[in-house]
Amino acid sequence: MKKGLLLINVGTPDSPTPEAVGRYLNEFLMDPFVIDIPALFRWVLVKRLIVPKRKYDSAKAYQTVWTSRGSPLLSHLQDLTLKVRSQMPTGWLVEAGMRYGQPSIRSALEKLKAQGVEVITILPLYPQYAESSSRSALEKVVHELKDMNWNPQRHVYSSIHDDAGHIRAWVDLMSETVSANDFSKDSSRHILFSYHGLPERHLKKSDPTGSYCLDGGKATRTESETRTYDCCEKAMREKCPANQTCYRAQALETTYLIAKEMGLRRDQWSISFQSRLGRTPWIKPYTDEVIPELAKRGIRSLVVVTPSFVADCLETIEEIGDRAREQFLEVGGTEFTRIECLNSRDSWVQAIVALALKSFR
Repeated sequence: MKKGLLLINVGTPDSPTPEAVGRYLNEFLMDPFVIDIPALFRWVLVKRLIVPKRKYDSAKAYQTVWTSRGSPLLSHLQDLTLKVRSQMPTGWLVEAGMRYGQPSIRSALEKLKAQGVEVITILPLYPQYAESSSRSALEKVVHELKDMNWNPQRHVYSSIHDDAGHIRAWVDLMSETVSANDFSKDSSRHILFSYHGLPERHLKKSDPTGSYCLDGGKATRTESETRTYDCCEKAMREKCPANQTCYRAQALETTYLIAKEMGLRRDQWSISFQSRLGRTPWIKPYTDEVIPELAKRGIRSLVVVTPSFVADCLETIEEIGDRAREQFLEVGGTEFTRIECLNSRDSWVQAIVALALKSFR
């Protein structure tokens, strides 16, 4: 029986031009799992308000991260796929597809089908579950398989936020740059775990209990009007049903597991969420608000790691590596370090191989 592993990432424009970026943004933002408003309003918002302006600003940002191989997200996915393919046992085939853009999920599935695959392990490369990423990708796979009239046996990973191999890969990577002892000796050093953000309403929609997220956990506001999500802490501790689909709780758990493995004290790190869009409330605290708060606390050396991104992309290289760096230095910081993503590191490759093999045990 031939087995297939399908790796999925979010996607990227074909080139850093306004036209190509516009096509990508249209496909991405028109996804009802990304902007979850009625179709007509979403069409007007995306086609008439967001994309016409944003494609130019985003194209300029993409131009700063584009390499001789093109999009960094795509080149890292290609390298990862080749490495994973080389490490899989005989009888396994590995393909990769993007939720938006090329190579598509459809093209990856067609390659697996053409090679006689009968069982597929589907691994979206989003460690923490979210409807706008994980569910959207998995729904796209279901749609394409139906359209192809192909019904292979499937093993699906909806999240890997607490997978031991995934955590170990981050710890190995971070340990090359920081150590708990260094931070214990110098209180002006700090680690910020910055995750991609989501609208708060997405958390509530993904809550299978219908009453837990942002309510049942006694969500409150601090003096600085930053929401604290006690429900996320509770969901993480109790492994309640809400935790299975709560992006924020899973981000917290990923962070706690990494920090524990590295021997970091709670006062040596913070967590935040980046990349918010629009005026609707997104999950907090926001990265661009946490950075100046850390500087006010006397933090002068800041290390930022982004564990919701497994491959370096616009959001990690430009948003964190450039903009966040500039912000921190402007508000009094003296040293800023961005830790790269897992990309195609050997420990990450090993984690993916282990996940694929585990799906058949």
